[in-house]
Amino acid sequence: MEQLSGRVLVIDDEAIVRDSIVTYLEDSGFDVIEASNGTEGIACFNSQNPDIVLCDLRMPNMDGLAVLQSINKSNPNTPFIVISGAGVMADVVEALRLGASDYLIKPIIDLEVLEHSIKRNLRQLRLILQNQNYRQQLERKNEQLEHRLEELRLDQQAGREVQKRMLPDPQSQLKGVEFDYHIIPSLYLSGDFIDYFPISADKIVFYVADVSGHGASSAFITVLLKNLTNRLRRNLRRQSSQEILTPDNVLSRINKELVDAQLGKHVSLFWGMLDLPKGTLSYSVGGQFPMPILCTDYGAEYLQGKSQPAGLFAAAQYQTYDKEITGNFRLLAVSDGILEVMPGESLAQKEALLLEWAETGQLAVKNLAKLLNIKDGTEIPDDITLLSLSRTDSI
Repeated sequence: MEQLSGRVLVIDDEAIVRDSIVTYLEDSGFDVIEASNGTEGIACFNSQNPDIVLCDLRMPNMDGLAVLQSINKSNPNTPFIVISGAGVMADVVEALRLGASDYLIKPIIDLEVLEHSIKRNLRQLRLILQNQNYRQQLERKNEQLEHRLEELRLDQQAGREVQKRMLPDPQSQLKGVEFDYHIIPSLYLSGDFIDYFPISADKIVFYVADVSGHGASSAFITVLLKNLTNRLRRNLRRQSSQEILTPDNVLSRINKELVDAQLGKHVSLFWGMLDLPKGTLSYSVGGQFPMPILCTDYGAEYLQGKSQPAGLFAAAQYQTYDKEITGNFRLLAVSDGILEVMPGESLAQKEALLLEWAETGQLAVKNLAKLLNIKDGTEIPDDITLLSLSRTDSI
Protein backbone atom coordinates (compact mmCIF):
# COMPACT_ATOMS: atom_id res chain seq x y z
CA MET A 1 0.00 0.00 0.00
CA GLU A 2 1.18 3.50 -0.74
CA GLN A 3 2.68 5.29 2.26
CA LEU A 4 1.50 8.89 2.17
CA SER A 5 2.15 11.38 4.94
CA GLY A 6 2.10 15.12 5.40
CA ARG A 7 1.59 17.96 7.82
CA VAL A 8 -2.03 18.24 8.98
CA LEU A 9 -3.52 21.25 10.79
CA VAL A 10 -6.48 20.25 12.99
CA ILE A 11 -8.72 23.16 14.13
CA ASP A 12 -11.50 22.27 16.58
CA ASP A 13 -12.72 23.99 19.73
CA GLU A 14 -13.78 20.66 21.32
CA ALA A 15 -10.68 19.34 23.06
CA ILE A 16 -11.89 15.73 23.28
CA VAL A 17 -12.66 15.53 19.55
CA ARG A 18 -9.43 17.33 18.67
CA ASP A 19 -7.30 15.09 20.87
CA SER A 20 -8.77 11.88 19.43
CA ILE A 21 -8.14 13.07 15.86
CA VAL A 22 -4.61 14.27 16.63
CA THR A 23 -3.69 10.99 18.38
CA TYR A 24 -5.03 8.85 15.56
CA LEU A 25 -3.31 10.85 12.82
CA GLU A 26 0.02 10.89 14.67
CA ASP A 27 -0.21 7.11 15.09
CA SER A 28 -0.84 6.92 11.32
CA GLY A 29 2.41 8.74 10.59
CA PHE A 30 1.20 12.29 10.03
CA ASP A 31 2.86 15.40 11.39
CA VAL A 32 -0.02 17.08 13.22
CA ILE A 33 -0.50 20.69 14.35
CA GLU A 34 -3.53 21.55 16.47
CA ALA A 35 -5.44 24.76 17.17
CA SER A 36 -8.41 25.33 19.48
CA ASN A 37 -10.10 28.14 17.53
CA GLY A 38 -10.19 29.86 14.16
CA THR A 39 -7.87 32.73 14.99
CA GLU A 40 -5.25 30.37 16.42
CA GLY A 41 -5.72 28.08 13.43
CA ILE A 42 -4.94 30.83 10.91
CA ALA A 43 -1.87 31.83 12.92
CA CYS A 44 -0.67 28.19 12.89
CA PHE A 45 -1.33 27.93 9.21
CA ASN A 46 0.73 31.02 8.42
CA SER A 47 3.64 29.96 10.64
CA GLN A 48 3.68 26.16 10.15
CA ASN A 49 2.72 25.87 6.47
CA PRO A 50 0.68 22.64 6.70
CA ASP A 51 -0.15 20.51 3.66
CA ILE A 52 -3.83 20.10 4.57
CA VAL A 53 -6.36 21.63 6.97
CA LEU A 54 -9.05 19.80 8.97
CA CYS A 55 -11.48 22.32 10.49
CA ASP A 56 -14.73 22.30 12.46
CA LEU A 57 -17.41 24.55 11.01
CA ARG A 58 -19.11 25.65 14.24
CA MET A 59 -16.68 27.48 16.51
CA PRO A 60 -17.09 30.64 18.60
CA ASN A 61 -15.76 34.02 17.47
CA MET A 62 -14.36 32.84 14.11
CA ASP A 63 -16.19 29.92 12.51
CA GLY A 64 -14.90 27.44 9.97
CA LEU A 65 -16.30 29.32 6.98
CA ALA A 66 -14.28 32.41 7.92
CA VAL A 67 -11.15 30.27 8.37
CA LEU A 68 -11.79 28.64 4.96
CA GLN A 69 -12.20 32.02 3.22
CA SER A 70 -9.00 33.37 4.78
CA ILE A 71 -6.86 30.35 3.91
CA ASN A 72 -8.36 29.82 0.49
CA LYS A 73 -7.71 33.47 -0.42
CA SER A 74 -3.95 33.19 0.18
CA ASN A 75 -3.43 29.46 -0.56
CA PRO A 76 -6.18 28.19 -2.87
CA ASN A 77 -4.42 24.87 -3.53
CA THR A 78 -4.35 23.79 0.14
CA PRO A 79 -6.94 21.02 0.71
CA PHE A 80 -9.51 22.02 3.33
CA ILE A 81 -11.69 19.34 4.94
CA VAL A 82 -14.65 20.60 6.98
CA ILE A 83 -16.17 18.77 9.94
CA SER A 84 -19.82 19.48 10.53
CA GLY A 85 -22.61 18.34 12.80
CA ALA A 86 -25.52 16.64 11.10
CA GLY A 87 -27.78 19.64 11.67
CA VAL A 88 -25.72 22.23 9.76
CA MET A 89 -25.73 20.86 6.20
CA ALA A 90 -26.44 24.31 4.78
CA ASP A 91 -23.05 25.38 6.11
CA VAL A 92 -21.45 22.33 4.46
CA VAL A 93 -22.92 23.32 1.11
CA GLU A 94 -21.62 26.86 1.59
CA ALA A 95 -18.18 25.51 2.55
CA LEU A 96 -18.00 23.40 -0.61
CA ARG A 97 -19.05 26.44 -2.64
CA LEU A 98 -16.23 28.45 -1.04
CA GLY A 99 -13.63 25.83 -1.98
CA ALA A 100 -13.65 23.11 0.65
CA SER A 101 -12.30 19.86 -0.80
CA ASP A 102 -14.29 17.43 1.39
CA TYR A 103 -16.55 17.23 4.43
CA LEU A 104 -17.13 14.77 7.28
CA ILE A 105 -20.09 14.50 9.66
CA LYS A 106 -19.61 14.57 13.43
CA PRO A 107 -19.14 12.40 15.32
CA ILE A 108 -16.47 10.64 13.24
CA ILE A 109 -16.98 7.06 14.33
CA ASP A 110 -14.50 5.45 11.96
CA LEU A 111 -11.33 7.53 11.84
CA GLU A 112 -10.08 5.45 8.90
CA VAL A 113 -12.61 7.37 6.82
CA LEU A 114 -10.87 10.59 7.90
CA GLU A 115 -7.45 9.11 7.08
CA HIS A 116 -8.69 8.02 3.65
CA SER A 117 -10.02 11.53 2.92
CA ILE A 118 -6.76 13.15 4.00
CA LYS A 119 -4.66 10.80 1.86
CA ARG A 120 -6.93 11.27 -1.16
CA ASN A 121 -6.67 15.05 -0.87
CA LEU A 122 -2.89 14.87 -0.41
CA ARG A 123 -2.65 12.84 -3.60
CA GLN A 124 -4.68 15.48 -5.42
CA LEU A 125 -2.48 18.19 -3.94
CA ARG A 126 0.62 16.38 -5.11
CA LEU A 127 -0.81 16.15 -8.63
CA ILE A 128 -1.70 19.84 -8.58
CA LEU A 129 1.81 20.81 -7.47
CA GLN A 130 3.36 18.50 -10.08
CA ASN A 131 1.19 20.04 -12.79
CA GLN A 132 2.16 23.52 -11.63
CA ASN A 133 5.81 22.52 -11.72
CA TYR A 134 5.42 21.02 -15.21
CA ARG A 135 3.61 24.15 -16.37
CA GLN A 136 6.34 26.38 -14.97
CA GLN A 137 9.00 24.23 -16.64
CA LEU A 138 7.05 24.38 -19.89
CA GLU A 139 6.72 28.14 -19.64
CA ARG A 140 10.47 28.47 -19.03
CA LYS A 141 11.23 26.20 -21.96
CA ASN A 142 8.79 28.15 -24.14
CA GLU A 143 10.56 31.37 -23.18
CA GLN A 144 13.91 29.78 -24.02
CA LEU A 145 12.50 28.46 -27.30
CA GLU A 146 11.10 31.86 -28.23
CA HIS A 147 14.47 33.42 -27.44
CA ARG A 148 16.29 30.87 -29.58
CA LEU A 149 13.77 31.23 -32.39
CA GLU A 150 14.32 34.97 -32.33
CA GLU A 151 18.09 34.39 -32.49
CA LEU A 152 17.54 31.99 -35.39
CA ARG A 153 15.32 34.50 -37.16
CA LEU A 154 17.98 37.19 -36.80
CA ASP A 155 20.66 34.76 -38.01
CA GLN A 156 18.53 33.81 -41.01
CA GLN A 157 17.83 37.45 -41.73
CA ALA A 158 21.57 38.16 -41.68
CA GLY A 159 22.18 35.11 -43.87
CA ARG A 160 19.53 36.24 -46.32
CA GLU A 161 21.18 39.65 -46.57
CA VAL A 162 24.50 37.95 -47.30
CA GLN A 163 22.83 35.88 -50.02
CA LYS A 164 21.22 38.96 -51.56
CA ARG A 165 24.55 40.74 -51.69
CA MET A 166 26.10 37.80 -53.52
CA LEU A 167 23.46 37.94 -56.24
CA PRO A 168 24.01 40.13 -59.29
CA ASP A 169 21.95 43.22 -59.93
CA PRO A 170 18.61 42.36 -61.55
CA GLN A 171 17.64 43.94 -64.85
CA SER A 172 21.27 44.24 -65.90
CA GLN A 173 22.62 44.74 -69.39
CA LEU A 174 25.93 43.11 -70.27
CA LYS A 175 27.37 43.60 -73.75
CA GLY A 176 23.90 44.28 -75.14
CA VAL A 177 22.32 41.22 -73.48
CA GLU A 178 19.54 41.85 -70.95
CA PHE A 179 19.70 39.77 -67.75
CA ASP A 180 16.99 39.45 -65.12
CA TYR A 181 15.95 36.89 -62.53
CA HIS A 182 13.50 36.06 -59.76
CA ILE A 183 14.10 33.67 -56.84
CA ILE A 184 11.17 32.53 -54.69
CA PRO A 185 12.60 30.70 -51.64
CA SER A 186 10.62 27.96 -49.92
CA LEU A 187 12.34 28.95 -46.65
CA TYR A 188 13.91 32.20 -45.56
CA LEU A 189 17.23 31.06 -47.01
CA SER A 190 17.38 29.67 -50.53
CA GLY A 191 19.29 26.74 -51.97
CA ASP A 192 18.86 28.21 -55.46
CA PHE A 193 21.45 30.60 -56.79
CA ILE A 194 22.25 32.43 -60.02
CA ASP A 195 25.03 34.64 -61.29
CA TYR A 196 26.20 36.33 -64.48
CA PHE A 197 29.25 38.40 -65.29
CA PRO A 198 31.54 39.32 -68.20
CA ILE A 199 34.89 37.53 -68.32
CA SER A 200 36.30 39.38 -71.30
CA ALA A 201 35.38 42.07 -73.81
CA ASP A 202 33.26 39.63 -75.79
CA LYS A 203 32.31 36.77 -73.41
CA ILE A 204 29.68 36.51 -70.67
CA VAL A 205 29.33 33.67 -68.18
CA PHE A 206 26.07 32.81 -66.40
CA TYR A 207 24.80 29.89 -64.36
CA VAL A 208 21.80 28.54 -62.46
CA ALA A 209 22.42 26.32 -59.42
CA ASP A 210 19.97 24.30 -57.34
CA VAL A 211 21.47 22.84 -54.15
CA SER A 212 19.87 19.72 -52.68
CA GLY A 213 17.74 20.32 -49.60
CA HIS A 214 16.63 23.62 -48.13
CA GLY A 215 17.58 26.22 -45.57
CA ALA A 216 20.90 27.26 -44.08
CA SER A 217 22.93 24.17 -45.01
CA SER A 218 21.95 24.49 -48.67
CA ALA A 219 22.47 28.24 -48.63
CA PHE A 220 25.99 27.64 -47.33
CA ILE A 221 26.82 25.71 -50.52
CA THR A 222 25.80 28.73 -52.60
CA VAL A 223 28.46 30.72 -50.72
CA LEU A 224 31.07 28.08 -51.63
CA LEU A 225 29.91 28.19 -55.24
CA LYS A 226 30.20 31.98 -55.36
CA ASN A 227 33.70 31.85 -53.88
CA LEU A 228 34.79 29.23 -56.40
CA THR A 229 33.58 31.24 -59.39
CA ASN A 230 35.33 34.31 -58.00
CA ARG A 231 38.57 32.33 -57.79
CA LEU A 232 38.19 31.16 -61.38
CA ARG A 233 37.63 34.75 -62.52
CA ARG A 234 40.72 35.94 -60.65
CA ASN A 235 42.78 33.14 -62.17
CA LEU A 236 41.73 34.27 -65.65
CA ARG A 237 42.63 37.88 -64.92
CA ARG A 238 46.02 36.82 -63.59
CA GLN A 239 46.45 34.51 -66.59
CA SER A 240 47.19 31.63 -64.25
CA SER A 241 44.30 29.52 -65.55
CA GLN A 242 41.75 29.64 -68.38
CA GLU A 243 39.54 26.99 -66.77
CA ILE A 244 36.54 29.31 -66.65
CA LEU A 245 36.50 29.50 -70.47
CA THR A 246 35.55 25.81 -70.74
CA PRO A 247 32.19 24.98 -69.15
CA ASP A 248 32.84 21.24 -68.69
CA ASN A 249 36.12 21.98 -66.86
CA VAL A 250 34.25 24.34 -64.53
CA LEU A 251 31.68 21.69 -63.64
CA SER A 252 34.44 19.13 -63.09
CA ARG A 253 36.13 21.57 -60.73
CA ILE A 254 32.89 22.23 -58.83
CA ASN A 255 32.20 18.50 -58.61
CA LYS A 256 35.68 17.78 -57.22
CA GLU A 257 35.51 20.47 -54.57
CA LEU A 258 32.07 19.37 -53.36
CA VAL A 259 33.03 15.69 -53.29
CA ASP A 260 36.27 16.45 -51.44
CA ALA A 261 34.41 18.66 -48.92
CA GLN A 262 32.13 15.72 -47.97
CA LEU A 263 29.28 18.02 -47.02
CA GLY A 264 26.54 15.61 -48.05
CA LYS A 265 25.20 18.08 -50.59
CA HIS A 266 25.01 18.07 -54.37
CA VAL A 267 24.17 20.76 -56.91
CA SER A 268 22.12 20.65 -60.09
CA LEU A 269 23.80 23.13 -62.37
CA PHE A 270 23.61 24.75 -65.79
CA TRP A 271 26.75 26.70 -66.70
CA GLY A 272 26.78 28.77 -69.88
CA MET A 273 29.13 31.10 -71.72
CA LEU A 274 28.08 33.49 -74.48
CA ASP A 275 30.67 34.31 -77.15
CA LEU A 276 29.05 37.34 -78.74
CA PRO A 277 31.26 37.86 -81.84
CA LYS A 278 31.00 34.16 -82.72
CA GLY A 279 27.28 34.05 -81.92
CA THR A 280 27.61 30.87 -79.88
CA LEU A 281 26.45 29.58 -76.54
CA SER A 282 28.80 27.05 -74.94
CA TYR A 283 27.35 25.26 -71.95
CA SER A 284 27.67 22.27 -69.68
CA VAL A 285 25.01 20.48 -67.67
CA GLY A 286 25.22 18.91 -64.21
CA GLY A 287 21.86 17.32 -63.48
CA GLN A 288 19.90 20.40 -64.56
CA PHE A 289 16.20 19.73 -65.07
CA PRO A 290 14.24 21.03 -66.79
CA MET A 291 16.76 22.20 -69.34
CA PRO A 292 16.78 25.91 -70.28
CA ILE A 293 14.46 26.99 -73.09
CA LEU A 294 15.82 28.94 -76.06
CA CYS A 295 13.32 31.17 -77.82
CA THR A 296 14.16 32.59 -81.28
CA ASP A 297 12.25 33.78 -84.29
CA TYR A 298 11.88 30.10 -85.21
CA GLY A 299 10.10 29.08 -82.00
CA ALA A 300 10.99 27.70 -78.58
CA GLU A 301 13.03 24.58 -77.78
CA TYR A 302 14.70 22.91 -74.85
CA LEU A 303 18.48 22.86 -75.01
CA GLN A 304 19.99 19.38 -75.19
CA GLY A 305 22.40 17.77 -72.75
CA LYS A 306 22.55 15.86 -69.50
CA SER A 307 24.94 14.65 -66.83
CA GLN A 308 25.10 13.93 -63.11
CA PRO A 309 24.75 16.67 -60.47
CA ALA A 310 27.98 18.02 -59.07
CA GLY A 311 29.02 16.67 -55.67
CA LEU A 312 27.68 13.12 -55.94
CA PHE A 313 30.40 11.09 -57.67
CA ALA A 314 34.10 11.77 -57.99
CA ALA A 315 34.16 10.03 -61.39
CA ALA A 316 31.36 12.15 -62.90
CA GLN A 317 32.18 13.42 -66.37
CA TYR A 318 30.86 16.55 -68.04
CA GLN A 319 30.63 17.73 -71.63
CA THR A 320 30.61 21.12 -73.32
CA TYR A 321 27.81 21.68 -75.82
CA ASP A 322 27.76 24.44 -78.41
CA LYS A 323 24.64 26.15 -79.73
CA GLU A 324 24.58 28.80 -82.45
CA ILE A 325 22.83 31.97 -81.35
CA THR A 326 22.48 34.72 -83.88
CA GLY A 327 20.05 37.61 -84.04
CA ASN A 328 17.39 38.03 -81.41
CA PHE A 329 16.94 35.39 -78.72
CA ARG A 330 15.59 34.77 -75.23
CA LEU A 331 16.97 32.09 -72.92
CA LEU A 332 14.94 31.01 -69.88
CA ALA A 333 16.43 28.78 -67.19
CA VAL A 334 14.34 27.54 -64.27
CA SER A 335 15.00 25.35 -61.25
CA ASP A 336 13.02 22.14 -60.83
CA GLY A 337 10.95 23.65 -57.99
CA ILE A 338 8.67 25.14 -60.64
CA LEU A 339 7.50 21.66 -61.66
CA GLU A 340 6.08 21.03 -58.17
CA VAL A 341 3.61 23.92 -58.37
CA MET A 342 2.71 23.82 -62.08
CA PRO A 343 -0.63 22.39 -63.21
CA GLY A 344 -0.53 19.07 -64.98
CA GLU A 345 -0.73 15.42 -63.99
CA SER A 346 2.44 14.15 -65.64
CA LEU A 347 5.96 15.43 -66.05
CA ALA A 348 5.56 15.42 -69.82
CA GLN A 349 2.47 17.63 -69.55
CA LYS A 350 4.31 20.10 -67.33
CA GLU A 351 7.31 20.24 -69.68
CA ALA A 352 4.99 20.90 -72.62
CA LEU A 353 3.17 23.65 -70.71
CA LEU A 354 6.46 25.23 -69.66
CA LEU A 355 7.56 25.33 -73.31
CA GLU A 356 4.21 26.89 -74.28
CA TRP A 357 4.57 29.55 -71.58
CA ALA A 358 8.03 30.39 -72.84
CA GLU A 359 6.96 30.61 -76.49
CA THR A 360 3.95 32.82 -75.74
CA GLY A 361 5.91 35.11 -73.44
CA GLN A 362 4.00 34.18 -70.27
CA LEU A 363 7.11 32.78 -68.60
CA ALA A 364 8.72 36.05 -67.54
CA VAL A 365 10.46 37.35 -64.43
CA LYS A 366 7.84 40.00 -63.69
CA ASN A 367 5.02 37.50 -64.22
CA LEU A 368 6.44 34.43 -62.43
CA ALA A 369 4.56 34.57 -59.10
CA LYS A 370 1.26 35.42 -60.76
CA LEU A 371 1.71 32.71 -63.38
CA LEU A 372 2.25 30.10 -60.67
CA ASN A 373 -0.48 31.56 -58.41
CA ILE A 374 1.99 32.16 -55.58
CA LYS A 375 0.90 34.92 -53.21
CA ASP A 376 2.87 36.52 -50.39
CA GLY A 377 3.09 34.08 -47.49
CA THR A 378 2.25 31.05 -49.63
CA GLU A 379 4.27 27.98 -48.63
CA ILE A 380 5.93 26.21 -51.54
CA PRO A 381 7.64 22.79 -51.43
CA ASP A 382 10.89 23.89 -53.09
CA ASP A 383 12.79 27.01 -54.12
CA ILE A 384 11.79 28.38 -57.52
CA THR A 385 14.19 30.33 -59.70
CA LEU A 386 13.86 31.89 -63.14
CA LEU A 387 16.84 33.38 -64.98
CA SER A 388 16.14 35.28 -68.18
CA LEU A 389 18.64 36.59 -70.70
CA SER A 390 17.63 38.13 -74.00
CA ARG A 391 18.83 40.13 -76.94
CA THR A 392 16.30 42.03 -78.98
CA ASP A 393 18.73 43.78 -81.36
CA SER A 394 21.64 42.08 -83.08
CA ILE A 395 25.03 43.09 -81.77
